[in-house]
Amino acid sequence: MTNLERIRKELTPARRRKIDARARLLIAEEKSLRELREAQRLTQESMAKALGIGQDSVSRLEKRTDLLLTTLRGYIEAMGGRLHLIVEFPNREPVSLSSFGATSESKSQSPTRGRRLTAHAYESS
Repeated sequence: MTNLERIRKELTPARRRKIDARARLLIAEEKSLRELREAQRLTQESMAKALGIGQDSVSRLEKRTDLLLTTLRGYIEAMGGRLHLIVEFPNREPVSLSSFGATSESKSQSPTRGRRLTAHAYESS
């Protein structure tokens, strides 16, 4: 038995679940937009149709390393997901930023609405 197996076996089931959940979160954080799209079993063509752009634009978007938040949010929402931003500072509780860009729900609202940053406490388990 390896040290890791021994240590893991000594953990309580609740602690193992918490560690497994955090590991899944960290792995998910490392996925590219292409990997997220493929995990949802979507093609670049279907994404292009949902976003109202060409397939070549989806390909370029997936390769970019710097995106506007509204572009990223639109891409994630086209896959059926929701984008959340969590800000972490040393020695402080994480903060969830909301209303950082227009969404399909807020496009019909006033131009200034949806652009203000608001903070909400985020509880990590």
